[in-house]
Order: sequence, then structure tokens, then C-alpha cells
Amino acid sequence: MKTTKTLSIIFFTALLMLSCNQKTNKIIAPNDYNKYLEIKDNKSKDFTLNEINFWQKKYDKAPNQTSFLSLLASNYSNLFENTGNVKYLYKVEELLLQVNQEYNHNEVGPIRSLARNYISQHRFKEALVLANKALAIGEGMKETQKLLFDVNMELGNYATANKNLKAITDKNDFDYLIRVSKWNDHLGDINTAISFMEKAKDIAIVNDSKYLKVWSYSNLGDMNGHAGNIQKSYDYYLKTLELEPNNSYALKGIAWIAFSHEKNTIEATRIIDIISKTHNTPDFYLLKAQIAEYENNQALKNENLAAYFNMLSTINYGAMYNKYNTLIYADDKNTATKALEIAKIEVEQRPTPDSYDLLSWSYYNLGESKKALEIAEKFVVGKSFEPKLNYHLATIYKANNRIKKVAPIKEELLKSTFELGPNLEKKIINL
Repeated sequence: MKTTKTLSIIFFTALLMLSCNQKTNKIIAPNDYNKYLEIKDNKSKDFTLNEINFWQKKYDKAPNQTSFLSLLASNYSNLFENTGNVKYLYKVEELLLQVNQEYNHNEVGPIRSLARNYISQHRFKEALVLANKALAIGEGMKETQKLLFDVNMELGNYATANKNLKAITDKNDFDYLIRVSKWNDHLGDINTAISFMEKAKDIAIVNDSKYLKVWSYSNLGDMNGHAGNIQKSYDYYLKTLELEPNNSYALKGIAWIAFSHEKNTIEATRIIDIISKTHNTPDFYLLKAQIAEYENNQALKNENLAAYFNMLSTINYGAMYNKYNTLIYADDKNTATKALEIAKIEVEQRPTPDSYDLLSWSYYNLGESKKALEIAEKFVVGKSFEPKLNYHLATIYKANNRIKKVAPIKEELLKSTFELGPNLEKKIINL
């Protein structure tokens, strides 16, 4: 009887400690960010629209002034970032094609701008052609090397990207530092990546550049989340919103903390529903589908996936959502062959470890575990440190009875559950 009482006290104490830890672990507070969700106007968007109106009138009066078109393109690019509306991205392309034609394709600035537009559209091979054209012209070499680094990273040409990076070495240059950060992230050294992004942030602060501060704060929010520094991630998202109250990236980051860290699906959904009214992109439906899956609400998950695919069918996003489509199709035996078709296109267009992972995962979901393993071992193992790719790898190892290979990957994956989300966390535990 005495032993039973003692055990009861120990059990109660453990529960109390767990409860206290959960309270201590709570990070988000709606009072911190509600004011940003309640904003009715969008000053950044309004300013950009006024700029577009101003430069359009200027160009209409002087259509021989090609520089006005470049300024229009720049503002439409800002409008795309602000709203997520892909029609503005295509408008930028249309304007830049005209600019390049009027300059006889001899000005490096517009060529690089068009290449960056193609990167946003996931037209990476075309972007590389333009970047090399800019390189051949020979002006503004450092800016072209930055562009070449970005394109080669997207295409998986890592050795070449490293050469591009070495060509622009400047420890006091914001653009250089963010690329060194990206390079270290690619190498799997997230702490060094964060330290370089912090240096870039300091330069943004010294220069008092709102744009660069917003860029570095929002990226530090993202990177700290990947590193498991959830409080820092949250704080940086709030700093982003202080400068740019309508920043959907930061608000989405907070929604992810609500969902993945705190399992607060109601708050996560509330945030998403509000920001998607002004920044409506397909990925919000995917996030809501993940939340529905966590709540074991299959009907709601299907409803959000249907809304996602409906949006893709009514708006042309090109190849921008191929990765997401492959992963969705691969998880359903009825559509697994579709996943394989898209994965093959991705490998052809963008032969990165990420694309090969999609191919390997598609074969696995079609029951071809050996083929999946062959592809993964040749093109993915040791070439990427992305947690989702490693989850796929562990699953494929398990299917091929390579059990000893699974344990160390599982151990690492359990450190990345915030980034992967609650649904994958359950699957990782069962590896």
C-alpha cells in the first residue's frame, strides 16, 4: 500500500513536471503578432502600385526611354513578392524581354534580371544560358558571378558554384555573405550558415537598409527553425514584421511554429486563413492539408488538396510546384505513376540530389525498392543533408532490409522534427 502511494506521488510529480515543461516551452503569443494580422491596408503594395502608375505614365509619354521599362519590371517584381500573384512574375518577364530586345541583348543588367525572373519560374537551364551570356559580355563580373552561383546551386552544379563563390570573395559584402551562408547550409553546417547570415544582418543594420534587414531577419527566422532554435526563429519573424507588417513569409513561419512546435492547429489555421486572403498561393492549402492530416480529418485533408490542385489548374505556375506534386502523387498508389513522370522531368531539368530523391521515392512508392535504393545511393547519399531526403533514405533502407543503416539516420531525424512537422515525426518514430 505504501509502495503504491509512493508510485502515485512519483507519477503525479512526473506529470506535473511535464506540464511545467510544456508551459515553459510555449513560445508564440497572439498578442505579439495579432496587430499584423489585423492590418487592413498594405503600405508596401500601395507604394509599389503608385510607382508602377508613375513609371507607366512616364513611359507612355516617352516610349523611347527603355530605362522606364526596367523600372516598371522591378516594381512588378516587388508586387509579385508582396502578393504571391504569379501574373506579376510573367509581367516582369514580358517587360524584360522587351528591354533586352531594345538593347539588342547587349546590356548585362537586363540580361541578369531576366535570368533571375527565370529562376523564380524554375526555368533554371534558361537562366544559366542568360547568366553565361552576361559573363561573355564581361561587364559587372562580380554581379554575374553571384548570379552564376545562384543558378548553379539550383542546378546541382556544386563544384562550379563553389568557383563562382570564390570569384566574389568580399567579407564586407552582404551578397557574398548570404551566399557563403547558403553554401555552408548545403554542406550541412547550419551553425556556420547562421553565423554568416548574422554577419550579413549586421551589414544590413549598419547600412540601415530596410529591404536587406527584412531579407536577413526572415531568413534567420527560417534558418534558426531548421537548427532547432525555435525561440530565436520566432523572435526574428517578429523583427521582420516590425519592419514589414504584411510580410507573409514571417507570418507563415509563425503559423508553422504554432503547428509543428506547439501542436496548436487552431491557431495555425487562424493565421493561415487570414494571410492567405491577401497573399493567396497554393502552398497554404498544402499546409492546411498537413494540419488536417495531423487531426486525423481525412475529408478536410482531401478538401484542401483538391483546392490546391484546382488552383494549379486555373493558374499557370509552370514547374514551380513540381516537387510538391510529386510528393503528393507518390503517396497515393493510384497516382504514383504520375509522380514518376514528374520526377523524371525534374531530374532532366534540374539534376540535384533533391530531384533524384523525388525519382527514388517515386520508384519506392511503386514497389520498386531495389531501384529506389540504387538511385538514392548513387545520387543522394552524402550529397544532401535535407531531413526529408534522409527520411526517404531511411525508409528505403528499411524496405531493403538494411536495418543497420536506418538507426543513425533515425537518430538525426529525431533532431529535425520541428522542420519535418508532426506527421513525419510519427513516421520517424516508427522507422
